[in-house]
Amino acid sequence: MSVLVLPGQASAAPEPPPAAGGDADKSLNDVRREIDALYRKAAVATDAYNLAEDQTQNQSGEIVKLAKSIVSGENRINTLKDRLGAQARAQYRTGGVPQSAQLMLSGDPDFFLQGAGRMQQGQAAIKGMLGELTRTQEDLRTYSQDAGREWQKLEANRKRKEKAQKEVKKQIAAAETLEARLEKKERTRLLELERDEQYRSQTTWLNSGALKNGGRGGAAATAQGKQAVAYATDQIGDPYVWGAEGPDAFDCSGLTQQAWASASRGIPRTSQEQWRLLPRVSVADMRPGDLIIYFSDASHVGMYVGDGAIVHAPRPGRTVTIAGAGSMPILGVVRPG
Repeated sequence: MSVLVLPGQASAAPEPPPAAGGDADKSLNDVRREIDALYRKAAVATDAYNLAEDQTQNQSGEIVKLAKSIVSGENRINTLKDRLGAQARAQYRTGGVPQSAQLMLSGDPDFFLQGAGRMQQGQAAIKGMLGELTRTQEDLRTYSQDAGREWQKLEANRKRKEKAQKEVKKQIAAAETLEARLEKKERTRLLELERDEQYRSQTTWLNSGALKNGGRGGAAATAQGKQAVAYATDQIGDPYVWGAEGPDAFDCSGLTQQAWASASRGIPRTSQEQWRLLPRVSVADMRPGDLIIYFSDASHVGMYVGDGAIVHAPRPGRTVTIAGAGSMPILGVVRPG
């Protein structure tokens, strides 16, 4: 297989892109950079939204578990109180005379010995119930405090999610407004300029000798890696939708997370968390299935599929596609498998 140089065009000896068109292209390039910057801001906000959403789901689960623990603790306390109440009522029926005094007054040695044993057992049982009651009450207080803290976190994440959601929509709307002002031929040329830039970046990256084995990269994919790659490439043509994780639309990290989930490997939801938490490998040693993290803020991720190419969900208005692995600034590579 040949090394990928331009999205949609795999060629060992690619033709260079056509020459730029003077001042008009200069102006369009400024527009392209502005649009790219807006979508980058939207990607960062999307990561913030996804992280808040993920944490909200986790905290909701914790609250449910704590609520069940509280109910269980309350039921146990009621049971213990009932049993202690039964002991108190039994003593009341004997006229309130302590059991030890009743034994002393009985005058029957055998009755005394048998009763003393039962009394010790009863006292130990009461002591045990009182101790369990105290521990259960303390646990209940702890569960209630933990639940309160989780509710505070949940509310904070809800606010962060709403803020990020507004920011995503704001940046995407601004980018779409810019594009909408262009004539059809200008939008077509804008796409050509974008591809030209990707071509130059990919060519420069390949010529740097970043990949081993004549540009093919490191070792072969593992069985899990092959499964993740198969899932990701099966989604080619699906639309990018921010916050989406399938089955018919994805954002960049939603695609990589679901691809690895299909290979029975759970990974973090966002590109920034994937970069922060997954093991890192060198670009030269990456293999199919590894994730390439892009830009200095780790705001984008694609899955390496081999031969200098990635599959990724680029941005709003685009679909899941194959692209050159070096067509964007690489921050690093992480390995889920």
